[in-house]
This record gives sequence, structure tokens and C-alpha cells, in this order.
Amino acid sequence: MDYLINEGYPSAAKKFAMEANIQPSADVESIQERVEIRNAIHAGDISTAIERINELNPQILDQNSSLHFALLRLQLIEIIRNCTTTPQTDITTALTFATSQLAPRAPTNREFLEDLERTMALLIFPPENLTPPLAALLDPNLRQIVANRVNEAILSSQGARREARIKNLVRLRAWAEQKAREAQKDLPPTLNLGLALERDAQNGSGGGGDSAMMQGDGDAEVVTS
Repeated sequence: MDYLINEGYPSAAKKFAMEANIQPSADVESIQERVEIRNAIHAGDISTAIERINELNPQILDQNSSLHFALLRLQLIEIIRNCTTTPQTDITTALTFATSQLAPRAPTNREFLEDLERTMALLIFPPENLTPPLAALLDPNLRQIVANRVNEAILSSQGARREARIKNLVRLRAWAEQKAREAQKDLPPTLNLGLALERDAQNGSGGGGDSAMMQGDGDAEVVTS
């Protein structure tokens, strides 16, 4: 339940509560705003996401310049994606947005400046000739990374736990198994409890399990026994 609420899966949380015969948390009803913001980012509608974040709590972006810049850079990437995939390429919109929204912020942080320069390089090279670092900017996984950061920032602003307890438990279990194997304890070849998060912990990844649990409607499947 804790994981489903924090990660923003209201339908799955309700289903889990019903099948496990437990009282639904009030938080289940309050996560729809985070779900809508997450879905907007996944769809590439960053302007709507920023607007919804500010409606929810304007201090989130005011007090987190790194996250604000990441969202604006992602919005620039989406603008570049659109203008470079049309028959008649017009980069005016991208240049105007970069000049007005990102350029004033870039000098305040060296990483911001480097990120902006890298992003603007997308206007120079055709998509089929991009180097791996530039191609990664157009990878939909970047949307997922930014969406996760936004979700954590919202939870933090609401005084909630930034990371569901189940994630920490899975990582702890993976660590304990690794130590036991290093000590050559008698263990079966695999100790799989059926959690997608376990594979992430064993592979050293922190975010892939969320997408692995996703279903077609953007919510998660819950299996109870």
C-alpha cells in the first residue's frame, strides 16, 4: 500500500486494500494530482505539468532550482523534438524559449550551462547522426527520470516519505543475499519473491521497477494471495 500510494497508483492501491481487506488510507484519494502531473510529463506536455505543480504548491519549484531547470530543459527538448520532425523545420520557437526561459538561469550553475549547451546541440545535428549522449536526451526514459524527481519533490513538500518502505526492504534483502553468498552460505540459486523491484535492487537500478509494474491504463497490477 505504501509503495502504491507514494508512486501514484490510486486504482491499484484501492484494489489492494479491498483484496487484502484493509482500510484504505486517506492518501489514496489525494494522489490524483500527482498522477495527472506524472501523466503530463510522460506525454511530453511539460508546460501543463509545470502549471499543475505551481497550482499544487508554487514553492516546490521556487525552492528547487535544479528541478525547475530540469523541467524547463525537458520542455525545450520537446519543442526541439517537434520542430525537427516536421517537414519544414522552424527552430524559432526553440530559440525563443531557450533564450527567455533557460539562458537567464544557466549562468547560475555550471551544470545548467552544460545541460543547455548539450540540449541546443540537438538543433545542429540531424536525429540519425546524434552521438549517444545527445540521443539520450530524446529517449523517453528522460521523461520518466524527471517525473520521478517531481513525484519525490511533491511528496517531500507534503511531508510524506520520499521513497516507499518496500523499496528499502527489497534493497536490504538483496544486500543480505549478496553478503550470504559472499560468505558461501548454503542458498538456492535464486531467491525470487516475485517483485519487479527485486530485479532493480540486484541490478543496482532505482527506477526501472516502476515501469515494469505499469499496465496499459497507467496504473499498477496488484497480485495478492
